[in-house]
Amino acid sequence: MTGPRQHSLRVGALRPNQLLHTYGVGSVADLPSLSVLTLGLAHWDPTYSGLVKEDRLLAALRRRLGEQVEHLRLPPHLPETSDPFAEWTRVGVPVTLFPTWLRCSDTRCNRLAPASSGLFDLLSSPYQPDRARYVHGCRGNGGSRPTAVPARFVLACANGHLDDFPWSYVAHGGADPGPGHSLKLTERGSTGEATNIFITCECGASRPMAVAIGRDAERTLPACRGRHPHLGTYGPCDAPTRTLALGATNSWFAMQLRVISLPRAEQPADQAVAEAWSALEPLAGLGADIAKQILPSLGCWATLRPYGVDRVWEAMRRRADAGSADDDTDDDTDLRRPEWLAFTSGRGVELSDFTTHPEPVPAQHQQWLRDVVLVPRLREVAALYGFTRIDAPEWEVLDTPDRRRAPLTVGRPTWLPCAEMRGEGIFLRLAEGRIVEWEHRPEVKQREQLLACSHDRWRTQRGLAPQPHPGPRYVLLHTLAHVLIRELALECGYSAAGIRERIYPGASEEPAAGVLLYTSAPDSEGTLGGLVSLGRVNRLGALVERALEAARLCSSDPLCAEHDPTVHARLSAAACHACLFAAETSCERGNHYLDRALLVDTLTDPGCGFFAG
Repeated sequence: MTGPRQHSLRVGALRPNQLLHTYGVGSVADLPSLSVLTLGLAHWDPTYSGLVKEDRLLAALRRRLGEQVEHLRLPPHLPETSDPFAEWTRVGVPVTLFPTWLRCSDTRCNRLAPASSGLFDLLSSPYQPDRARYVHGCRGNGGSRPTAVPARFVLACANGHLDDFPWSYVAHGGADPGPGHSLKLTERGSTGEATNIFITCECGASRPMAVAIGRDAERTLPACRGRHPHLGTYGPCDAPTRTLALGATNSWFAMQLRVISLPRAEQPADQAVAEAWSALEPLAGLGADIAKQILPSLGCWATLRPYGVDRVWEAMRRRADAGSADDDTDDDTDLRRPEWLAFTSGRGVELSDFTTHPEPVPAQHQQWLRDVVLVPRLREVAALYGFTRIDAPEWEVLDTPDRRRAPLTVGRPTWLPCAEMRGEGIFLRLAEGRIVEWEHRPEVKQREQLLACSHDRWRTQRGLAPQPHPGPRYVLLHTLAHVLIRELALECGYSAAGIRERIYPGASEEPAAGVLLYTSAPDSEGTLGGLVSLGRVNRLGALVERALEAARLCSSDPLCAEHDPTVHARLSAAACHACLFAAETSCERGNHYLDRALLVDTLTDPGCGFFAG
């Protein structure tokens, strides 16, 4: 909970990477008997938050948020021990009670009031932090004090604001009755529907929750107060408010940027020196004897020690002679181009966080598949720089309007939370000549016009500025990635939700056509190799054939194959949950820009698929 550190109360536990993907700043976490909201970065104590170095990601975030962003940090953490009073119990992410209204769980009481009203007492124990709870003094069944649970509804708007539900305001028909009114929240049926939930006051006023939910709710609910409870601020807002159920999935959507860490050198010693160059650069101009004496006293020496003073010094001289310019901090806004170049270099790399092994292409797929690269070790860094409510951010998150992005702190942030994950993957590079030939087919051009028309309508409906359609090349690569994810999940030992995609479509002046399918975990050892093993030449060919065969017929055909995306302004055509859609954790575009017809022959559109015939 909030407050001075020496009086902080530990109320639960989350995995560090959950603080970026599920329960980040501004989100509501449901604990067994409490509901808490993660506070803004100004409330975090960075003492136990490790720094993460990823220059490409940091440069992209600076372009978006300003040059004042200096660091990326992991969530604060200390290893747990058996002592409930040790230092680790006081290290964590600060949270506050939200919603602040509680309801007595005794069905004969149902009292509804703010936690600050004095009607509820907080019970907690350092030995059982997950059992912290509020209780009401009404003495329910058995004479024990019943637990007070969080109120079931909150108020939110599309501009990222969140507030307590105006219980008294709604119960009294849109009027403020003033203090001294006692409220209850009761259910008069067994379905739990909003029409059966009533807010009643001791003065006799009573209204169902149904008046605050649905199309007519704007006439019942008050205007948005522009509240950011994670920051403790209020401000002007013209967006209409909406009632959300506590724990609703649309109450918080993360806005993240992700990169794959790339090597700065081909030798491990050179790579370690490159990563610590900001600390080593002042020594490069000194004499060898003096520099070697100073090296062991530097803070970065722990990572350099395995290579010895002499090898580190030689690597420093090579770095200094080559110049300290770092390609990772280039002004290029395309985060994927450097990754594409690293995967297609044709050379194997053997580093602790980036290992690649070129693999022969299966004979039956050599006409369209140019390269296969196994990636036994990779490191992914994801940074959280904002969030939205009600609607998910545009899947090109940098294109999401600023008015919709809720900030992580008051003012401009100087650091951002991140998570680093290690894993493995398979990179596939398609033959450029075959792609260009396919793109110029009349059937593909016609399909592209259909998808582009739907794309334009989709953006118009959401008030977004016009942008060109990603093109048939992207849709092809994206669809191929989805069918492969489904097939890989059957054999690799990881669930489909645990396999992610990264698409490399290139640009008109620098074309590319590649797909990285990978899995990663926050564990420092990464994953176990089940995915990479399926990329071997003796296994990949048959796997691809099975994936393409499964894509030709969907269990929802002919409805799926006949789907016209322009009817309802959809971004996907022949695609549905039965054939292509993947988990939110897997797809980089939220299951948009998918079409089986551009990949294989379907029942209604033969001839335009890349693998037609």
